[in-house]
Amino acid sequence: MHSTRNDDATDQRTRPRLRGRGSLVVLLTLLLLFLLIAFLPPLVNVSRFQKRIAGNISTALGRPVHFDSVSLTLLPLPGFTLKTFVIDEDPAFGFEPVLRADEVQVTLRISSLWHPHVEFSKIAFTEPSVNLVRAPNGKWNIESLLLQASHIQAAPTSQRFAGPARRFPYIEATGARLNLKLDQEKTPVSLTETDFALWLPEPHQWHLRLEAHPTRTDTSPGDTGTLRAEGTLGRADVNAASLAQIPMDLHGDWRNAQLGGVGSLLLGRDPELRGDFSLSFSIAGTVGRNSIAVNLKLAKARRAEFVPSRMLALEAGCKAIAGETFHSFTSIECRWPPAETSNPNILSLTASLPDVRNLDSASASITIPALPADTLSDWLSVASPHPPTIVAGAGTLAASLNWGLPSAPVNDGPPRPKLHPEPSFSGEVELSGSSIETDPLTHRSVPLGTVVLRSNPTSRTQSSGSRAALANVQAEIRPSSFDLLPLSLALGGKQAAILDGHFEPAGYTLHLTGTVVAGSLLELANAVPQFGDGLGLLLEKIAAVAPDPDAKPFAIDAPPPVSSKIATAPVLSTTPIHIDLTATRAWGGPQTWHQTAPAAIVSRRHSSK
Repeated sequence: MHSTRNDDATDQRTRPRLRGRGSLVVLLTLLLLFLLIAFLPPLVNVSRFQKRIAGNISTALGRPVHFDSVSLTLLPLPGFTLKTFVIDEDPAFGFEPVLRADEVQVTLRISSLWHPHVEFSKIAFTEPSVNLVRAPNGKWNIESLLLQASHIQAAPTSQRFAGPARRFPYIEATGARLNLKLDQEKTPVSLTETDFALWLPEPHQWHLRLEAHPTRTDTSPGDTGTLRAEGTLGRADVNAASLAQIPMDLHGDWRNAQLGGVGSLLLGRDPELRGDFSLSFSIAGTVGRNSIAVNLKLAKARRAEFVPSRMLALEAGCKAIAGETFHSFTSIECRWPPAETSNPNILSLTASLPDVRNLDSASASITIPALPADTLSDWLSVASPHPPTIVAGAGTLAASLNWGLPSAPVNDGPPRPKLHPEPSFSGEVELSGSSIETDPLTHRSVPLGTVVLRSNPTSRTQSSGSRAALANVQAEIRPSSFDLLPLSLALGGKQAAILDGHFEPAGYTLHLTGTVVAGSLLELANAVPQFGDGLGLLLEKIAAVAPDPDAKPFAIDAPPPVSSKIATAPVLSTTPIHIDLTATRAWGGPQTWHQTAPAAIVSRRHSSK
């Protein structure tokens, strides 16, 4: 009994010593591991594996790969660091590398170290530069890379235990730049600050995620927002010889963008538009043939020069079928508002683009059933820096326009020369029940009645002899023109003045004739700046000379009669004059008004009858 007590006392004294020794061993082990982690990687020469690593990656990608150096890392997880990593380009697409990254971090799967083949759990690219090249034949430089990768049998990225097939690594890139090249020419449009991720959640399905900022290299487009995309790409069959057979299901959005920044990005210049822009999209099918759905929203849209009382807001939905690896778009349908809503249809568009490499193959049809005048006013306030003052709340705009190649004429005569037709617009636009407000203070307005703009495929140019036959043939294939049908305008005369016009791709002509009061005509010119551009100069010429009411008519361009006198503005503002004026303008140029026939003062006594 006494001996047992002594043994217990001995054990109690020994246990603290053992615990102290165990703790010391643990501390020494941790210190040794720390020293190994800190000093071992520089001492381990892995450069002799550089060619083997580069060769394995090259075999997997089907492209030459090289890097300047490779080093071992143990923290936070064991792996390798590759410096100046480059994937060479296929010579058919040029000689600039597909990808260049200053640093690539490759992380090992620790559990795979006890298996026959070593696996990577993660491959991270730091600020890589990627070139996407589209050849003239429509092929992309990354098609072979994706097809090569899709044929490699791999296990899911998140699979817990190693199996017969290597687990696909989690691939990511941060701060990447994606450049777009058309053949050998690098376009100014690119994606910057791009974060990209790719992994294999299922044995036959990739999942990808991308977030980037669109920009241009030749200008500063402003706030272009953020482009996001996420979705899946299916694995191609082992016998698949084309990327077109790979299934895809993508969705994304373009948000937090400004209309001015988006316009500058697409056009390369500031369109002088402001507002909020957002877009969402989805793509489902295969790379070769798929369905696309897009939803577009604009809010607070306006011109940059001023802030109107009402800003334009719209939401439109579009869908289409993309074929031939996004080289063909058919069954294009757009609705504003979207077809899914219960709001009445304002605008619809149907179109087809069989070949994006041949824009002349496109055809489109635009239908506006009944656009309210106040919505039209909002449109014009965005489309033009000087919109006309259409009285809102009254009137509607209806339109039916078509775009495409003209139909072949019936050949019922002698053989005609073969000329190459050009696509053109045709159709009709009608504005009814609206007015132009000419005096905001008194709310005086000029009723417009019904304004009709109708396509006219024939030329107004008259020729004779053999030239006439050629002119007729050219008229049939030339881009169609539009005629402004005669429009009555009450401008102070006993009878309304008549305005008509002719519009062509090169410019337009307006013709105004009838009895008017110069003051009323000037008010209309101020209310519709596009119509009044240059008209004020001619009205000043008319106002400079006013003969006696009983005098005979005289030409404004001729010297005034001796009996004429300088008229004051109040006298001229109520004095009807007969005019016959013509305006011409080449698109993008100034408008010029001139007299078609001599103008005349209408007798007061005659006008009062």
